[in-house]
Amino acid sequence: MKGNDRGTGDGVTLEEEGRVLTQRKDNQLVEKLKLLPQKPGVYLLRDGSGKVIYVGKAASLRNRVRQYFQSPLSVESPRIRHLMTKIKDFEYVTCDNEVEALILEANLIKRHRPFYNVRMADDKAYPYLKITNEKYPKVVMTRRVLQDGAHYFGPYPYHEPKLVGRSIRLVRKLFKLRSCNIEITRDLPRPCLDYSIGQCTAPCVPWGATEEEYRRQVEQAVLFLQGKQEHLIEELKAQMHEAAERLEFERAAQLRDQIQALEAIFAKQRVASTGLEDRDVLGMAQSGDRACVQMFYIRAGKLVGQDHFLLDGARGVPSREILSAFAKQYYESATSLPEEVLLPEEIDDQEVIAQWLSQRAGRKVKVVVPHRGEKRRLVEMASENATFFLSQERARLEGLEGLSVRELQEILGLETPPFRIEGYDISHFQAGESVGSMVVFEGGKPKKADYRRFAIKYTEGPDDYAMIQEVLRRRFARAREEQEKLDRGEPIQPKWAILPDLIVVDGGKGQLHATLEVLFEYNVNVPAIGLAKREELIFTKDRSDPIALPRDSHALRLLQRLRDEAHRFANAYHQKLRARRIVFSVLDEIPGIGEKRKRDLIRRFGSVQRIREASLEEIASVVGPKVAERIVAYLQGQSAVQDS
Repeated sequence: MKGNDRGTGDGVTLEEEGRVLTQRKDNQLVEKLKLLPQKPGVYLLRDGSGKVIYVGKAASLRNRVRQYFQSPLSVESPRIRHLMTKIKDFEYVTCDNEVEALILEANLIKRHRPFYNVRMADDKAYPYLKITNEKYPKVVMTRRVLQDGAHYFGPYPYHEPKLVGRSIRLVRKLFKLRSCNIEITRDLPRPCLDYSIGQCTAPCVPWGATEEEYRRQVEQAVLFLQGKQEHLIEELKAQMHEAAERLEFERAAQLRDQIQALEAIFAKQRVASTGLEDRDVLGMAQSGDRACVQMFYIRAGKLVGQDHFLLDGARGVPSREILSAFAKQYYESATSLPEEVLLPEEIDDQEVIAQWLSQRAGRKVKVVVPHRGEKRRLVEMASENATFFLSQERARLEGLEGLSVRELQEILGLETPPFRIEGYDISHFQAGESVGSMVVFEGGKPKKADYRRFAIKYTEGPDDYAMIQEVLRRRFARAREEQEKLDRGEPIQPKWAILPDLIVVDGGKGQLHATLEVLFEYNVNVPAIGLAKREELIFTKDRSDPIALPRDSHALRLLQRLRDEAHRFANAYHQKLRARRIVFSVLDEIPGIGEKRKRDLIRRFGSVQRIREASLEEIASVVGPKVAERIVAYLQGQSAVQDS
């Protein structure tokens, strides 16, 4: 039994088990226990409502399942004792061998997500990078692996889909694959912005990449994602020499730049092994009901990536069982298998897992626990990273646990909780001034350091749709510029490049449609909604009718706070502009005050009243003594006129 290996086997008779069951007033289980076979298989334990609460694998169903119906007092694990008090029924499936049972166990845990099993957190939402199977494949993120002929790479951590986004940007930068959803008929009059910035070869237009040229791009991207670095660079070098021999110097130069970019990326990968082995290195940390497994991916002796995965249901579970549960669930859907899996300790079903992985890979896969040397150092490093990430994740999830964020996810049908939400508002003021505001909530709470304001510069007239588009274009243009710097490895602190999980615009269908046009233009795959003021209706892209939430809805209150904060922030900006305009208008009447001195005075004092209240020495520290005397004399004279 998991959590307690002191199996009773023949030590507890069916008569004794029957007495326990009689106390539970469920004699039918006695007969079911008698029919259990001595064969490998998987069993499902159910509670009184019929819900599956535990899934397990057994080399002998008869011996293992009977253990759950002995006296709970004979079991050491509090978790298993509690489980035993909840069991009201069970069922089982026999298998030919333990490997088949292991595969079935992993699938059933994913399907039922039983409370008493260790399970990958929200494993149904784990993202993959996908290169689609179509005439002109695109590179996208998906959360479903289908038998559709596409190439899948992953899974990535469910709570960090941005890791997939980073990989997609890198693939598009190096291999120019598209990520749009349009049907390629090669008859568009012009390509989108991605072609202009070198992110796509525009197969959508007649003069863009041909089917053969695009297929070659896809093949190279697949090699890159599979970690076949040397083979890819050799192929590109051969193509570069062929292009040079044909006097296609522009093409040869493009290939040269691509080779240099790839070599620069590979040079950054820390050498992790003196050999050329492919290895997965696992480290683990545990805290309360949650555990974290850190994965290092070593391919051809180089560390090519690392991810962390969260698991629920870990309270009171031995670490060997947690690691075993993770290995079964992760490798059941993993798209590539190494030659060796390194573990921090021996795990349950270790030999069976090794047999299973070897069958899946079509070659021998070793599952080992290193005790010294370089391999042990890698395992310890992975465990340290798991500990660090788990502490960070617990702090980050405090906001995500808020009812409003989880309710909003459910209402909008989002794949993950919208941790970062950006709200946009356009405010109009006197003298034709208009201001756009962007406010940010993370975990349901304002993050004021990320607020941004936009003085409308390029839109003429009171056109709300055009103004919201101007604000969004400026926001995502800056994001793209910053992301390019980050992708080049420049040491900058990301601000604009941090994209939201949800965009909320103040308004209805019109504002939402204007927003979606900009998101399509910049190829930003972020969900957006509109929140109308009067009826507090939510407009979405995929629904013809708006969503009306109850007034006491936590999700509605969150959206209202976001909208009101965006409006308040825009008003505060307008007051600042108005104060600045008043200062400028007053200072314009004083001889010898140029634009620079006006800006310095505004920056220092902010308003005319503050300048009046300042001493001569304070003003002189900004503009010098002579100009300060003129300012004081003018303002005093102006006050005297007003008083008379």
